[in-house]
Amino acid sequence: MLCPLRTCLKLPSLLFAFSVAINFFVAEVEASKSDGIRQTYYPDDFAQFAPRSALDLVNQVPGFSIREGKGDRGFGQADTNVLINGRRISGKSNGPKQALQRLSLDSVIRLEVLDGASLDIGGISGQVVNVITASASHITGRYRYKPRVRPTGQSSEARFREFTVALTGGSAQSEWTLSLDNKNSAFSDSGYELVRDAAGEIIDRRFEKSRRVFDKPNISGSYSTETKLGSVFNLTAEVNGNYTKQSEQSGRLPGSLEANTRLLKQSEDEYNFEIGADYDFAIGVGRLKLLGLHRFASKPTRDRTNVSYLNGDVDGSVFQRHADEGESILRGEFAFTALGSQWRWSLEGTENYLDTESQLYSLNEQGQYASADFDDASARVNETRAESTLNVSKRLNDRISVQATLGAEYSEIRQSGSSHLTRDFVRPKGFVAVNYKLTDVLFLSAKLERMVGQLTFSSFIASVDVNLERANESNLDLVPPQMWNLELEAQQSMGNVGNMTLKLWYNDIEDIVDQIPIEGGGQAFGNIEEAKRYGGFLKSTFLSDSVLWKGGRADVQFGYGNSEVTDPILGNTRKISKEWYKHYKITLRQDFENTSWALGASVDYSELAPDVRIDEVSFSNKSRGTFNLFLENKDVKGLTVRATVENLLGAENRFQRTVYADRLASDVLFSETFSRSYGYAYTLTIEGSF
Repeated sequence: MLCPLRTCLKLPSLLFAFSVAINFFVAEVEASKSDGIRQTYYPDDFAQFAPRSALDLVNQVPGFSIREGKGDRGFGQADTNVLINGRRISGKSNGPKQALQRLSLDSVIRLEVLDGASLDIGGISGQVVNVITASASHITGRYRYKPRVRPTGQSSEARFREFTVALTGGSAQSEWTLSLDNKNSAFSDSGYELVRDAAGEIIDRRFEKSRRVFDKPNISGSYSTETKLGSVFNLTAEVNGNYTKQSEQSGRLPGSLEANTRLLKQSEDEYNFEIGADYDFAIGVGRLKLLGLHRFASKPTRDRTNVSYLNGDVDGSVFQRHADEGESILRGEFAFTALGSQWRWSLEGTENYLDTESQLYSLNEQGQYASADFDDASARVNETRAESTLNVSKRLNDRISVQATLGAEYSEIRQSGSSHLTRDFVRPKGFVAVNYKLTDVLFLSAKLERMVGQLTFSSFIASVDVNLERANESNLDLVPPQMWNLELEAQQSMGNVGNMTLKLWYNDIEDIVDQIPIEGGGQAFGNIEEAKRYGGFLKSTFLSDSVLWKGGRADVQFGYGNSEVTDPILGNTRKISKEWYKHYKITLRQDFENTSWALGASVDYSELAPDVRIDEVSFSNKSRGTFNLFLENKDVKGLTVRATVENLLGAENRFQRTVYADRLASDVLFSETFSRSYGYAYTLTIEGSF
């Protein structure tokens, strides 16, 4: 069998042949893009918020939230809701937020909120923001510095290495951006953990303190140019680091002969890079767009536990893994107008791999770490994917637009290690989306989609968690999940008062991935025959200028979701493990008229469903919402300076876990719970432009 990627290397000739073949029925119909515009905003509309970048502007669009995309392998159809000059961003990890953050305020002409189904970009529905920019003949830039101090005793923190510097420049036909930044944290929390036996009696009371320090440096950039003939070339690239160290100290069984101190240390020293490019040009009766991307990540990790007893004995274990993963994508899209509609045919090929080397060690009586048995210490997973889709979008009248896609995906997965296995899958995919402008201020949209899920490569590979003393086995029988996805969205504009957006969804899933028992003992990620997900999300923006007082704004978000899956042990219906199901966030801001001062506050809370394994159930969340308060001055010698006090309600990190000898018989071995405080923090944000 020929590799599908070889076929994709012939994209230019294939797409050119396709364009010639359709000549006989092509009609010259030029759709008016202005018909799909819901609202238009200009930088001056958000001047009160002192924006410094395109990202600052988009974040202030009423009722809109940036969708970063699902991070699936391959490009596929567009899964974000941000365009720049009418074009999707040819990056993945280097996505819309990073691209917008690099664009200076001076380069932005306007923001257009569009009907996604009215565009000839497959995959987009609902409301979409299109950022219109102009090339600047001079270099502009912005910078931000964000130190933080948490002076709360056991949970104290000092963070002084978080910053961003971004540049934008260009000429009459080109534009470039460059950004250098670092995300930095030194977070601590502490508190008592209670351990109970099967009868619920407390058998241990441990004081524990954890600390997590990380730096995530990033350098990214883009280049775009347009020729006199209208051909457009875009290039994006980034290099990242992720250097994390985490520790936890736990004093156990105090006052007894078995008293001991357990020390956990975890580290990761990751680096990764990504480079993507696209070229869009006229050919025959339409336009051909070629996209390519390559990314690579190296992720060495090490987890170590060490237990020291009063009598001098020591115990411990180490699990370390070096994982390399890569992806190469080539995609072609041919867009043309025919039969009063806009069409787009795409063909894509992708190669992915994950290569791991793992070691497990245990501390022997001589106090040295000796190699322990560990199956599948070396493993590799490769995937070759190819997909082809045909997309059509049409405006039926001045109120209704539709978009539909029909296609198929081929996937070949090859696994090596202790076992060698090659499997392939062919799955249909596609969607139908409708946008309906009910009135000039009320927009409705609906989308029904057949989706093909992707397997996380690490789910195939055995792993050990030395902290929670549990393991996952290998499972070669995993298959990709599929689902029907229904989304409904309503956007109500309230003019000068604000905006409300309500989104509802329902997922009917086949072969969902969750924990299952493995024949011969143990557990692993596997497939459960069916599951459901459903819920809703409401986002509202209220402006006080025209009804109450000048300068007030409130952003309110509420979300609730539920899920259903059959537990493979108990046979009852429960939520999908670690599935999001509850969220709220309220942000208030007051800009005082005729001054440079602003005052604001926010509170937010999110909750996930319990993590259910074959022999345990665990749950983690915060004890209450996180409440922050800020004071901002937008003109301190040309700078914007914001002082924030975080976690004024004293939210704590909570965790509870019940471990079973037999979950079906409710035979409990032990349970543990903790609530760790991390106190309040002071953050100073300084932003400027040049």
